[in-house]
Amino acid sequence: MSGQHASSAVSAEVRHVEALLESRGLLDEGEIDTRIDEFLAGGTPANGARIVARAWVDPGFAERLLADANTAIREIGLSMSGGLQEQRLKVVANTAEEHNVVVCTLCSCYPIALLGPSPGWYKSEAYRSRVVRDPRGVLREFGLELPASTAIAVWDASAESRYMVLPRRPEGTGDLAEEELAALVTRKGLIGTAAV
Repeated sequence: MSGQHASSAVSAEVRHVEALLESRGLLDEGEIDTRIDEFLAGGTPANGARIVARAWVDPGFAERLLADANTAIREIGLSMSGGLQEQRLKVVANTAEEHNVVVCTLCSCYPIALLGPSPGWYKSEAYRSRVVRDPRGVLREFGLELPASTAIAVWDASAESRYMVLPRRPEGTGDLAEEELAALVTRKGLIGTAAV
């Protein structure tokens, strides 16, 4: 069975289940599409950047973020629920001794609400398989050369858990306001394939 044919069969099954749920009054017509649209509309890397900038300027927030990210991000009006069941978010902090990178080896699980739609390379089989085996080599291909003494931790996302990297604050940014700091943060930095 070709990938496109299998995808069509799954889509037909999903539409059938959705129609059954609607006919039984368990879902309003079009409710799933509406919820997905709402979820995707709010998802942008600017959300993740806001979280990082707040952590850089507020050590208490950073501590709460690393201990319980789902609760901490609510402080700035964000969540991982998107109107559906809330996913567990774990934020991992880069240090001089350890750099973190996120992957989903099974599919492409990803915190859309905080990072927007995932980039094509994140979903690629090449990234998903290689970053686990050779993270240093993959990061080098992204232009991120880490010292040999820096350990690399690879975090594998799942349907229940999502990860986001808290990059190290760039040197020389002590006088920048929170909004200016947020502008420095990239989606690649939030995944760990860039320094910031």
